[in-house]
Order: sequence, then structure tokens, then C-alpha cells
Amino acid sequence: MAQLQSAPEADTLDFSNIAVPPEARMPKLNLTMAWWAVCSAVFYIVVGASMALNFGTRNAIIGMILSVIAYGAINAVLSRYAIRTGLSVALFSRVLFGSVGASIATLIFCATAIYYAVFEGSVIAVGLTTTFPGISYEVGALVVVAYSVVLIFGSIQTWLDKFNGILLPVYILGLLAAVGLAVAEYGYSNAWLELGPAEGAPAGGWWSCFVYYMGVWVLMMFTFDYARFGRQEDAGYHAGVNFGMPFYLMAFLVSGLFGIFMIGTVPNDGAISEVSVLLSLLKLMGLGGLVFVWVTQTRINTANYYLASVNMEALFSPLGALPFGRILWAVLVGAIVYVLMLADVFAYLLQALAYQGIFVVAWVAVALAHILSDRYAALVGGDIEYRISHVPAFNPLGLFAWFAAAGAGILVYAAGGAHAEFSAPTSAVVGFCLYFAGLRFARRSWFVSAPEGAA
Repeated sequence: MAQLQSAPEADTLDFSNIAVPPEARMPKLNLTMAWWAVCSAVFYIVVGASMALNFGTRNAIIGMILSVIAYGAINAVLSRYAIRTGLSVALFSRVLFGSVGASIATLIFCATAIYYAVFEGSVIAVGLTTTFPGISYEVGALVVVAYSVVLIFGSIQTWLDKFNGILLPVYILGLLAAVGLAVAEYGYSNAWLELGPAEGAPAGGWWSCFVYYMGVWVLMMFTFDYARFGRQEDAGYHAGVNFGMPFYLMAFLVSGLFGIFMIGTVPNDGAISEVSVLLSLLKLMGLGGLVFVWVTQTRINTANYYLASVNMEALFSPLGALPFGRILWAVLVGAIVYVLMLADVFAYLLQALAYQGIFVVAWVAVALAHILSDRYAALVGGDIEYRISHVPAFNPLGLFAWFAAAGAGILVYAAGGAHAEFSAPTSAVVGFCLYFAGLRFARRSWFVSAPEGAA
């Protein structure tokens, strides 16, 4: 296995190109505070409300519960592996796809994090301009991007865990305050439990809700890049609690129920969206609503910006080290986010995310098949080789399984109609089966280019 660099040098690189060594791992509470920043996006609130309106409250809740179980089970496997190896998505992808093939996965991960940063940042910018009409959207967006970039000049090991730990109680209190104010203003009714389309909830709507959450399996990649900072002795806690079902109960179920309750209680004109939720909260809570949304979006954007910059650094690492390290990449990510926030590209971003989501699901399936098989250890040995100089440019098995799975999912998605909701499950099944079966015929040279025994 590649020798780990010293801790000071590794800190400078933010471990974008090496496995996280044991001495650089984080206490479990610190990593928990850093990771749980991801649970507070307004996006989860909107998804829950949208699912209830389109498929009925009962179907939405069943879909959310099934998603909690699925996410918890899959991330238990991924987080244990990331903790054991210290590898990031970028480094692990070299094992799966080769050094050049891995760059595709890194690019998709980086782009997806940037897209989410655009969406979440736009919500804060709209909130600023709505509350303070004298501020233009362009200026509001610049303010949001500027402070978001500055926040990630540090790392999850320095102060992002503390920052998000402070904001977590504010987020929880904000949820409770919004519910209380909604009941005080509009009274309580069971209407939120009876939401659904006018023609009635469709049969099997729970499946549509469950599949919809597969569109954000990029959280599996998020998990991988955070979990590698966990200590080996805390692996059980991280797999079962921090990255497990309790986290997704908060992210999906609690946030989703909050969104369903609010949309069923607070009058809302037009389609449900992140901006419509923002405007409802501003109407209900005033300046407090802006503070609540700022907390939710800033917490999730620390993850979006951090992961985008780390993966951008890893993507361009073969070109050599650049001055200022990840700070430079953070600034570049901020510049890209700002340009996209000003451009009228949201419809295109949503379309891109739909296709990228299929590739992400296929990546997760291939990763699971690799982790659950002992074939790699039989071919290569107990140590994992991820150095660019020691892995081939392309791993034919990994790339074939990944692209075949993504291609199958895209074909199903392009078919449209009721077939489209089977695109992600198709990618998952095809990717896992192809890679797992292909490992029986795999050769050592597909994973390692250096001669056996080479240092």
C-alpha cells in the first residue's frame, strides 16, 4: 500500500491525494457535528412536501421510511470501508476504474456538489433581496458566495465541525418555532395528513416516492468523503448512528414531515419549490425566517463547497501542485457557483442532475459490489493500491460495469412516462450484478500496473 505522507504535508493537501492516516482522524462527536450539516437543506423539506402533493401523504411517508432504511444500510457498508481505508471517492475510484477512469467519477462528484451549492445559495440570496429590497440579487449572490468560500478555507478537522455544531440547535429550534407559529396563525387541522392529487393517491405511489430519493444517492459519495476521517474504534458508531438511519430520520423523515405539515397548514400560491418554502417562512417568521433559512442553507453549503473544492483539487492533481492549495480551488469553485447563480440555467441544471444521478447510482452499485467481494484481496493482497503510478489508466471491468449500468438507466429514463421511475433501480441492479459477476474473471493487471512486490 502507498506510504502515507506526514501529517503537516497531508493537512496542506487536505488529503485530496492520499489516504487519511490514523493520526489525522477526528473524534466521533466532532465528525458528527461536521457531517450533520448535511441534514438541514431546505431541499429535503421541499421533497417531502412535493411527494405528498403528488402521491399522497401516506405514500410520501412510506417512501421516506423505506429510503431511511436503504440509505442507512448502504452507508453502513460504505462508511466502514472508508474508515478502514481512509480513501476518498476520488482515490477509491482509481481502484474501481483506473487513474484516468477515476477522473470521470471525480468530475461528476465535483459538478454535482457545485450544482447543489448553486441551488442552496440562490435560496439565501433570494431571502436577502426579499427581506432587504435595496440589495440586488447580484449583490446578494456575491455576498453568499464570498462568505461560503471563506468558511471552507479551514477543513472539517479545524472548525467546520464547531461551526455546524453551534448552528445545529438553531436549526432544530427554527423547525419547532415555525411549527408553533404556523399553528398559532392558522390553527391546527389534519389537512396535512390528507394531501394528495385531486383524483386521489395513485396505487403504488410509495414506490415513486422511494425512487425519487434515489436521485440524491450522491449523499453516498458525501458519506464516503466524510467517513474517511472517522477513527477505526468508532466505526460501529459511525456506521449505525452518524452515517446511518438516525441521520436520515432527521434529514428525510423529520424534514419531510415538516414540509408536509407546513404546506398543509400555511396557505401557498403556486407550485412548491425551495423559493416558495422560503417565502412562506419569511411571511410566517419575518426576519427570524431569514435567519432560519440562512442557518439551513449555510450548513449544507459548507459540505457542498468543501467537497467540490477537494474533488476539484483531486481532479487536477495529475497536473502538479498549485500555490495556495485548496484555498485556490475553493475560490475557483466560488467563482463557478456565482456565474451559475447569475445565469438562467436552473432548468438545464435540473436536467443535468437527473442524468448525473443515474451515473452516481451506478457508481454506488459498483462500489458496493467491490466492497462486498473478497476477489480484490485475492488478486492484489490485503493492501489497497491507489497511487496513480501503480494503477492502470483504465480498469476494463469497472468502466464496463459503470457505463453499462448508467447506459441502461439512461435508456429507461429516456423512455419517459411510468418507465422513467425505474431508471435508478435499473442502474443499481445492472451495475452491481455486472461488476460482482465480472470479478470472477478479473485479472490483477486490471487493478495494479506495477509488478507484484514492487514498492
